[in-house]
Amino acid sequence: MKTTAAADPQSLELLINGIIDYAIFMLDTDGRVRTWNKGAERLKGYAAHEIIGKPFSTFYTPEDRQKGLPTKALATAAETGRFATEGWRVRKDGSRFWALVVLDAIRDEEGGLIGFAKVTRDITERQQAHNDLLESERRYRRLVEAVVDYAIFQLDPSGHVATWNPGAERIKGYRPEEIIGRHFSTFYTPEDLEKGVPKLALKEAAEKGRFEAEGWRLRKDGTRFWASVVIDRITDESGTIIGFAKVTRDLTERKQAQEELQRVQEQLVASQKLEAVGQLSGGIAHDFNNLLMIVLGNLENAERNSRNVGGPNLHRALANAKRGAQRAAALTSRLLAFSRRQALDPKPINLNGFLSGLQEFLQRTLGERIEVQTVGGAGLWQIEADVNHLESTIVNLAINARDAMPDGGKLTIEAANVSADEDYSRANPELAAGQYVVISVSDTGSGMTPEVLNHAFEPFFTTKEPGQGTGLGLSQVYGFVKQSGGHVKIYSEVGEGTSIKMYFPRYAGSAQPSSEQADELVSEGDAVETILIVEDDADLRTYVSDVLRDLNYRVLSASSAQAALTILLQEDQQVDLLLTDVVMPGINGRDLGRRAQQLRPKLRILYMTGYSRNAVVHQGRLDEGVELLEKPVTQARLALKIRELLDRS
Repeated sequence: MKTTAAADPQSLELLINGIIDYAIFMLDTDGRVRTWNKGAERLKGYAAHEIIGKPFSTFYTPEDRQKGLPTKALATAAETGRFATEGWRVRKDGSRFWALVVLDAIRDEEGGLIGFAKVTRDITERQQAHNDLLESERRYRRLVEAVVDYAIFQLDPSGHVATWNPGAERIKGYRPEEIIGRHFSTFYTPEDLEKGVPKLALKEAAEKGRFEAEGWRLRKDGTRFWASVVIDRITDESGTIIGFAKVTRDLTERKQAQEELQRVQEQLVASQKLEAVGQLSGGIAHDFNNLLMIVLGNLENAERNSRNVGGPNLHRALANAKRGAQRAAALTSRLLAFSRRQALDPKPINLNGFLSGLQEFLQRTLGERIEVQTVGGAGLWQIEADVNHLESTIVNLAINARDAMPDGGKLTIEAANVSADEDYSRANPELAAGQYVVISVSDTGSGMTPEVLNHAFEPFFTTKEPGQGTGLGLSQVYGFVKQSGGHVKIYSEVGEGTSIKMYFPRYAGSAQPSSEQADELVSEGDAVETILIVEDDADLRTYVSDVLRDLNYRVLSASSAQAALTILLQEDQQVDLLLTDVVMPGINGRDLGRRAQQLRPKLRILYMTGYSRNAVVHQGRLDEGVELLEKPVTQARLALKIRELLDRS
């Protein structure tokens, strides 16, 4: 049988001598060198005749020889068959290198120990890389120690402080020896401790890898600061959690700036009303209030004339009709009160009735191209909110929806009961667990891009053309819902429409019926006093004329400012008071009043308006010397105001 070249001793020697990156040589049982390859000569610097016969301890450092490491290495290899280690070794010239050493026992066929095979490799470069890594870690530690604007420290797996940088000392006030070893819950407020926030924070960091939050934290002296907190999980190579890295930043100044911005936002509520409501009411408010005045006036007449006739059904029907007209008048009045800065006046609201009354108004206002649908539900809970602001909020959202559907579409307003559990609350920290009624305002419009969606609630952010929007609409919605104890979220995709969900806490109390106001007295005039009525709406002009004649006034009427000026130019025509509408074609009521006073300086002038368009109101203030009645006006109020002006000296 032929043997391979590898089995030839001469070939084997050539192979071993050909290896120059490893020192490969044999030792006898006493540890003396018996063979020596080219790799050993290159690595250690000895020629074969210089080292063969000498103990292998020659390669060890004096410190290792003093510790008896060569003897221990031979003993371990002899006992277990192998010894492997890393450490410093010495070359012939005295220089040191970091060596990877393997020592294998060699035995004969009977198992007797006849020597050792030793392989050594120079891994100084690898060790240098390891040292560089250690130095990098030291530099990183020095960097962390140099940071003073961030508190950067470590926690052990149970949440106790393990390290502490100067930034942590500056922000929180504790010296390292005062805080290391204490639990990080020391920094939390009593309210957060009661809620178990520290425990929940560590749990989330452990499960998800990171916890981020903002909130109040405590310094050593007990003062509070608004903190941005990040807790990152630290694991070893096996994935076991060995601690947490915690970074805290003091954002108190930023929070104060945000609160200042909120105060500015409140000051701009009037501007928001102009933008949100003015678009809806500007074109129809005047005619709408004229119609309401006719309806209310005739209902008052019918109610007064039927007191002694008719049955209870008639009286109830008239009262219901009057109440409905008064609600419509109140809504219009609120929509037009642009410059009023009102505090919230929350009242219990039955949303089924509220939405039912809102649908027709929105449908008429938004136009035929927008289909408006309101959806309530059986057993719908009550909420407690400011009715006026809730109406304005939904009107605001309806405007946005209309603008997103220039070619028409569907607007759905829906209310439903929801219960937010702890899981939902953890996913949405701004919403506490509990029972809510969610009002959803959804459209089939163009939707929002992710970038727009991310900034939708920011004040002054708008996608409309300059001059077409203030960018406060959704910001006002957000503020109102938050102030009402609720939460608001937007769901939107480009081409799929938008849905805005407003969560209001369930109201557990009961609604109190409002008391009816007492009937007002009507002041009559003298038959010799003459009132000139100027109103372009023929039905309203006829109604007001009849009311004033019933009050014993002499009445002249005109359908325009030009016709009224013609009457006033007649010197023999007595006119004691000019009662004029403000918004009219051609010359408006305010200009008519100025010209009338030039013709007759002592003439009393009373304006009526359903929508002034800044003719008599500027910057939220009535022009000096102007007497104004806002339509619709009751007969009693009209009579009292006229009497007041005529009796004024």
